Amino acid sequence: MPKDFSRGRRIADQIQRELSEIIRLELKDPRVALITITDVEVTQDNSHAKIFFTALGEPVQQEAATKALEHAAGFLRSALAKRIQLRTVPQLHFHYDISVERGVRLSKLIDEAVADPAGKKSS
Repeated sequence: MPKDFSRGRRIADQIQRELSEIIRLELKDPRVALITITDVEVTQDNSHAKIFFTALGEPVQQEAATKALEHAAGFLRSALAKRIQLRTVPQLHFHYDISVERGVRLSKLIDEAVADPAGKKSS
């Protein structure tokens, strides 16, 4: 079992590296100019991959980036097939990664609590 897990993780890491490069160098859609692939999860049979990404900007721009990536999924999958040696290149499913935003928000709240330990707001 652990051997399968490490192979799946290696495949996911390679997909993440290759997709980042393909998006940066080959995808000409301005809606995906400022995205970062944060994680990839591949199913055990390699038939599907969840691609998690973050994007700078407002929620409207993040939604546009998601639509652009979904629209380009076929192109990205075929470009990926040319770069990696897998029997089956997974179907790509894009998901906006809110964990980074959540972490920034929590960090800000912690910083505010530490700066004002009594819980009093200074005006």
